[in-house]
Amino acid sequence: MPELRYGLIGAGMMGQEHIRNIALLDGVRVAAIADPNAGMRAAAAELAGPGCAAFSDHRDLLSAAPCDAWVVAAPNDLHHPILIDLLATEKPVLCEKPLCTTTRDAADIAARAARSAAPVWVAMEYRYMPPVARLLEKVRAGEAGPPRMIAIREHRFPFLDKVDHWNRFSERTGGTLIEKCCHFWDLMRIGLGADPVRVYASAGQDVNHREERYGGHRPDIADNAFVVVDFEGGARGMLDLCMFAEGSHWQETIAITGDRARIEARVPGPARFSASGEERAAEISVAERNGRVETREEIPVDHRVLRAGDHHGATFFQHERFRRLAATGAGRAEVSLADGYWAVLVGEAAEESARTGAPIDLRGRGP
Repeated sequence: MPELRYGLIGAGMMGQEHIRNIALLDGVRVAAIADPNAGMRAAAAELAGPGCAAFSDHRDLLSAAPCDAWVVAAPNDLHHPILIDLLATEKPVLCEKPLCTTTRDAADIAARAARSAAPVWVAMEYRYMPPVARLLEKVRAGEAGPPRMIAIREHRFPFLDKVDHWNRFSERTGGTLIEKCCHFWDLMRIGLGADPVRVYASAGQDVNHREERYGGHRPDIADNAFVVVDFEGGARGMLDLCMFAEGSHWQETIAITGDRARIEARVPGPARFSASGEERAAEISVAERNGRVETREEIPVDHRVLRAGDHHGATFFQHERFRRLAATGAGRAEVSLADGYWAVLVGEAAEESARTGAPIDLRGRGP
């Protein structure tokens, strides 16, 4: 099979994570990058290795660098205009989450994609985190019985520093409940096998970034929230988010409960943020209803993969699967534009609910 050449748009922290993970795959290389920031552009080009072309504007990359597929890791508010340009190339696209910062823009991309041969894969990499993938596998095999509840807790470190501090402002991110939590709305949908119908959220900015000012503006992103999501058929989900909880033993816990059992995945945070600096294994447990024994299983991940990013191997395993799509240039993305739209829709509704104090009805608003 000939070598696949990827063009990367957005060479910051997440863009460089993509480069490190692509480097672990055979037959794939990052052939070109585009980023307006000279420092990030140079660092990413060096990371990608000899022969990687670098551009300050993604449109120059599209016209000058022959590539077989695209990876978008630019700030959230730039996804919409970049995707419009990429759809015209009719080549496969892996676009970082969230798909867009608003449902209006997400719907526009879906309409344009319907007229293009380019398959667009939304990078909901949490699906591919080994403990989460194992959890979903067990649920699909019926071990929990029909799933009725999903509870997700993420207790973690604050948003990291990024170029121009773009991730400090809802105008650019869509808000924390879109930017950070779109993964979780996606996991709720696929874990319960149903679409959401109602969202209620309580959120605030109580600790992080309160004293920061950029261009005279104070950051406005939530750093904690409780969100309840009702689904078709009566199932429900709950998110407990805290972004000033550094040092938590498990960064994420995801539990799905049915009439037979409760199945939970537990995921440690990135090693570079832990006190020891060492990688720890994730685990999964199954507690059968009316049983007295909870079985636990460690989920090992190759340390080379863990060191390549901050998402417990998810970015690598996602790229393994995206490569199959990129190799043919045709077919369906595993994480579709409809999936991406639903995640933005729930996050958008959660942001609205948190502002107004009212539950938000989603019926009739799906893709």
